[in-house]
Amino acid sequence: MKMQQLKPVLWMSLITISMGGLFGCQQQEQPQAQTVVEQKQDTIPLIQAKRVAVEGARTLSCEKEGCTRFDLQTIQSNVAWIDDYFLERLKRAEPVAFKVQQTKATEDEVNSVEQRSMTVSLVGQRYDLATFVIKTYNFKTGAEHGLYHTEYVNLDLNKQKRIALEDILQKGSEQKLLDTLYDSNLVWLNARGINKEQLKLSDNFYFGANGLVLVYPLYELADYTMGMPELKISYTDLAKLIKPEYLTGLVATTP
Repeated sequence: MKMQQLKPVLWMSLITISMGGLFGCQQQEQPQAQTVVEQKQDTIPLIQAKRVAVEGARTLSCEKEGCTRFDLQTIQSNVAWIDDYFLERLKRAEPVAFKVQQTKATEDEVNSVEQRSMTVSLVGQRYDLATFVIKTYNFKTGAEHGLYHTEYVNLDLNKQKRIALEDILQKGSEQKLLDTLYDSNLVWLNARGINKEQLKLSDNFYFGANGLVLVYPLYELADYTMGMPELKISYTDLAKLIKPEYLTGLVATTP
């Protein structure tokens, strides 16, 4: 009788030990999984950048046709490939500033002087997505006004590449995005006589405080006095249009 009474007690003890061992293993594995996540996050650098003058670029270049004054400023960050990306962008945009000067003309000997500036700045970072802005300004002697352009550059820090609008969209959602863009900015567009057929998507964009912002060049949607128009789509309307990885945990920064 004593042995029979001990059997249930023995079985319960064994079950308790087994369950304790099981939970003990789970508790040991959880920190390991957390460590993997932390290690993955550690691979994404926190961008620290300051604006500096471009080395090797001339501030004045004079040819027979005229002189050009350059003001080229890029960023110096803690990520080498980002610095290289923007330096190459400036070199492609303003090759004359980096070219060996052949003609030794002076500013007093020419009738035309053009001012050209390009500056790169960090707008903000949201984990693996960093947004930068390139601001360009050109003014030529005798012109009514200067021309400027603002270009947003979104870099995927994981893939080490620039993100285009098509990269963040769900497959086949371009037309739906265009329709939503038109409906979301209907009052502004109607006031300027722009119908849906005239509106196109812009690849110049950034994630703003309240939604996706598409930026358009001077004169494309309005006259010079309106500057570069920005059309917005709220994050609520983007839920089925943008890939989840670009919306989840989004902490937007407004330039």
